[in-house]
Amino acid sequence: DAPALKKANCGIAASGATDAARAAADIVLLTPGLSVVIDAIQEARRIFQRMTSYAIYRIAETIRVLLFMTLSILVFNFYPVTAVMIVLLALLNDGAIISIAYDRVHYANQPERWNMRLVLGIASVLGLAGVMASFLLFYLAERVYALDRDTVQSLIYLKLSVAGHLTIFATRTRGPFWSIRPAKALLAAVLGTQVIATLIAVYGLLMAPIGWERAGLVWGYALAWFFVNDRLKLMAYRMFGDEPQGMPIRH
Repeated sequence: DAPALKKANCGIAASGATDAARAAADIVLLTPGLSVVIDAIQEARRIFQRMTSYAIYRIAETIRVLLFMTLSILVFNFYPVTAVMIVLLALLNDGAIISIAYDRVHYANQPERWNMRLVLGIASVLGLAGVMASFLLFYLAERVYALDRDTVQSLIYLKLSVAGHLTIFATRTRGPFWSIRPAKALLAAVLGTQVIATLIAVYGLLMAPIGWERAGLVWGYALAWFFVNDRLKLMAYRMFGDEPQGMPIRH
């Protein structure tokens, strides 16, 4: 069987196959029967859904942060966050992103394929909404409440951190954010990193302190925009057309 397995596009060796057949095969079944193939396909489709969610989230965050920072510097001659803040955002973000690998997802009944038009469309909508939210906070903090630039930077830092991690819960589902319960690992990672980010901003570690009252206002502001973004996401899925091969879905 080894030559045939080697030549096949996807050679499958049964659980009792010889060592030569196992070495030539692409897939080796570890239990008798073919039912394990179904489990492998289901798990592969779950992984695909996690990869899609991560791609949408990462592209949206890149648009949100880089576009906001670039326009702030070019148009307003203002650096919204310092270099230290950028490092903190990256470190805390990476700590939460790892937990996406353990998140609960729904898999499709039909084979999946990449739909970059959909991925880029959803990410662009969420990213541009985040840019608008950041500029609105900047306007309120500097023009309405007349806060100093150092305090404005701390507010924007906390907003970027909190709103960015809340975006994870919007991008992980094709329906409303509550349609799939997130995994405990994801909830713990996001909560832990945002507690750290909040404490840093409140007590002014490497930045101007903002206090608990302003931190609470930032959290409320970010949560309000999270609900807006989730609604925009649903509208974007209808606009860009969620492909039929991904529906219906099963847990």
